Amino acid sequence: MVSTLKLPVGIDSFEKIRRNNFYYIDKTKLIEQLVETGGEVTLFTRPRRFGKTLNMSMLKAFFETGADESLFDGLYIAQNKALCEEHMGKYPVIFLSLKSVEGLKYEDAIYRITELIGMEAERFGFLEDSEYLSENEKKRYKAIIALKDGTNAMDEKVLVSSLQILSQLLYKHFGQKTVILIDEYDVPLDKAFQNGYYKEMVSLIRGLFGMALKTNESLQFAVLTGCLRITKESIFTGLNNFKVMSILDARFDEQFGFTDNEVKKILDDYDLASHFEETKEWYDGYHFGKADIYCPWDVINYVDQLKYDKTAEPQDFWSNSSGNAIVRRFIDMADVSTKTEIERLIAGESIEKDVAPELTYDEIYKSIENLWSVLFTTGYLTHNGRTESGKYCLVIPNREIRNLFVKKIKEWFSDVSKSDGKTLEELCSAFVNEDAQKIEQIYGEYLWNTISIRDTAVAKEKKENFYHGILLGLLGYKSNWLIKSNAESGIGYSDILVEVPTNRTGIVIELKYAEDGDLDAACDKALKQIEEKDYVAKLKQDGMDNFIKYGIACFKKVCKVVC
Repeated sequence: MVSTLKLPVGIDSFEKIRRNNFYYIDKTKLIEQLVETGGEVTLFTRPRRFGKTLNMSMLKAFFETGADESLFDGLYIAQNKALCEEHMGKYPVIFLSLKSVEGLKYEDAIYRITELIGMEAERFGFLEDSEYLSENEKKRYKAIIALKDGTNAMDEKVLVSSLQILSQLLYKHFGQKTVILIDEYDVPLDKAFQNGYYKEMVSLIRGLFGMALKTNESLQFAVLTGCLRITKESIFTGLNNFKVMSILDARFDEQFGFTDNEVKKILDDYDLASHFEETKEWYDGYHFGKADIYCPWDVINYVDQLKYDKTAEPQDFWSNSSGNAIVRRFIDMADVSTKTEIERLIAGESIEKDVAPELTYDEIYKSIENLWSVLFTTGYLTHNGRTESGKYCLVIPNREIRNLFVKKIKEWFSDVSKSDGKTLEELCSAFVNEDAQKIEQIYGEYLWNTISIRDTAVAKEKKENFYHGILLGLLGYKSNWLIKSNAESGIGYSDILVEVPTNRTGIVIELKYAEDGDLDAACDKALKQIEEKDYVAKLKQDGMDNFIKYGIACFKKVCKVVC
């Protein structure tokens, strides 16, 4: 029977999913593992969009006093009746998600943090009338609530001690120590570094976390999530009760993201089992601990599309929803060697690199080698094992992320274009003037100067895509040309269509990788494909009058152009 449950696209509230009849992939084993093996303070580091916030809201729903047991009916944790009896609904819980904390100035960011803490404190309004609190304690509670209105926004003494004081007051009221959950703890640090107030934010977060997590007798346990692990020296100074569960740790490895069996089940539940292979190709490939993991954001979005259109093609969901600023900074730093290694990754190879277990934002850009640790921890790369020397064999996890890397290649060549306008003008003019020899010369020089693609055993299509991306970047110099990539035309999809408005000239370009080195034969094949599939049809529809057809063949660093 096909499931009629709604898919929780963009919903990261466990309670909302369970109360409103959304599809849920059971991750409640996390609760059992946390109780049995977690530390007093546990940090989970995972890439963006891997279910961290949803899992944190699940922990809140389970542990918080007055928990609704029905939310967990039929789930894994409900089978462990002894654990549920001992821990479900037994603790006051403070829950903060810092994912929205940002601002161009420190004052903007700190206001957002104070607002969040004040709003969370307001949830416990019963403390104002608690018979267990003194008048002075109630006064301190009101000072924390006032944070939400900005009344004490600049009073950092109140802010820094707020989580510790709130947990103490809850402990005194309930007679039970407090659970503290802090989601996306590193976002304020990331935004602070980008906008120039990193030291101030480090100082604030160090004080806030230090009082709440290190010297807090009212703490039962705490869980934090984030993308990067920031060094103990910068944030978690002296936090000896601290346990880190990174993507390299085998514990909890299946609790963030979807496993193979979970993806098969969701596809099967919606009668979409035939789409498993492309789902795996596009969204699988991550390795957390010993588990093979899919990005859950991608899978949910893709299945939601397939529900209404079973011919829907996979899309880049994750790369369009995840902040790429930290990667962009490294791209600007990339030297020839770095670009060569990225080209190898795009071609399907692995590269051997050390991965730093912890980083600080203010030191992260001091070495281009830190790029690999950042790409690994943020989900742009994964690993497929280690060498004898301890280095990780890093690879691009799936087709979605490979597409993102190819787009970056185009950006590099766009930058090259801006600094080499004269040559690019000559190249574009040569395409209009049917000067195949000139195109071959200029395009060939770019290949020699910038490309280091090796003769690997990857599929020919991937190599063709790489050369395709380079040429698109170079042609992008002409801002008034309409350039279409992989556009439907005639009875197929042409590699590149160009419409030159000044003289209504339409240009068709078909690229081939000459696997055997026979460039002439590859060019002939390209031109024949243009004719057989009638690739000029789209250009005719758009009102072009003059048509030029190019077959371009590439092999390693050389090319051949036939018009």
